[in-house]
Amino acid sequence: MAKKIKEKKVKEKKMKRPGFLGNLFIGGDKDYIIENLTLLADSGMGIWSALDSISEGTNSKRVKRVVENIKTDIEAGCPLWQALSSASLFPEKAISLIKIGEKSGRLTANLKVVSEQQQKERSFNSKIRGALMYPVFVFVVAVVVGIGIAWFILPKLAAVFSQLKVKLPFITKIFIDLGSFLGQYGTVVVPLFLAVFFILIFFIFFFKHTKGIGQFIIFNAPIFNKIIQQMELARCGYLLGSLLEAGMPIVESIKSIKETASFYNYRKFYKFLERSVEEGNSFQKSFSSYKRINKLFPSPIQQMIVAAEKSGHLSGALRKIGEVFEERLENTTKNLAVILEPVLLVIVWLGVMVVALAVILPIYGLIGGLK
Repeated sequence: MAKKIKEKKVKEKKMKRPGFLGNLFIGGDKDYIIENLTLLADSGMGIWSALDSISEGTNSKRVKRVVENIKTDIEAGCPLWQALSSASLFPEKAISLIKIGEKSGRLTANLKVVSEQQQKERSFNSKIRGALMYPVFVFVVAVVVGIGIAWFILPKLAAVFSQLKVKLPFITKIFIDLGSFLGQYGTVVVPLFLAVFFILIFFIFFFKHTKGIGQFIIFNAPIFNKIIQQMELARCGYLLGSLLEAGMPIVESIKSIKETASFYNYRKFYKFLERSVEEGNSFQKSFSSYKRINKLFPSPIQQMIVAAEKSGHLSGALRKIGEVFEERLENTTKNLAVILEPVLLVIVWLGVMVVALAVILPIYGLIGGLK
């Protein structure tokens, strides 16, 4: 009877789960859970007591709800990895690591790896956002100023120049026609242009089925291709090295980094590498049989991985590669603004010069006519 009552309570609690969509916006709370769980477990505290401590140490109702659901699963006999998987908070690779840790008695060590992975992912994303912030800001300002000039100033200049009996330069005629057009249809054309522009950006860079186009553009763009390579190698080195060190089989480890890769070129290679290693091939044979591998993995990195595989120190070498490229990525993103600043200044200067010539040349023509 008592067992049936307990099962009924567990069932009622599980019915209150918010599911994946409910936890979609939990944001940094999941980092709070795993980081504190790692620290408390490392100090010798049991998982149940650690979960109680996490719940008591936060005012977030979402964290309390998630922790309560995890405790409910554990109370029902589920292992920790299954309870965390049901909470829909962590990616598959994190759940696999925790599962391996529970089975091998390395739970605390693997929780540390999961926590470090999340910190690395946040760090990588933050660096990329920081690197893109300056050029995106300058581009947006340039577009806003350009639209403002075309919409509000050019129509007035068009009215003035149309009354002057002077031969207008070709560039001025273009601006006058554009100004007249925007003066008449600007309220429709400008919002429509902005809508089409942002829709194109969304489909090229963000939409799941077409973002490969944007990735191809970025991957082949100077400067940015270097950032992408450093980011992917830093992630691959740290993650693959950590997974192997934690005891995860190599095929599953490669599958995990394939799922975390941001760019199609690297996902395609990891998929090939996973299949090749599963067939019994070495890294050396896999590298040599993949076309354009040098664009993804520089030759010295390939040689380092091959040598480490032969010597049995693959996980340590991969982690070292991750550390080296993480440092390079940090330096490159710091210098990106310095590198792009003169390029952006030249682009803005050219735009200003074109507008200035369109305005000044007719004035010189008018003065010459008066003389």
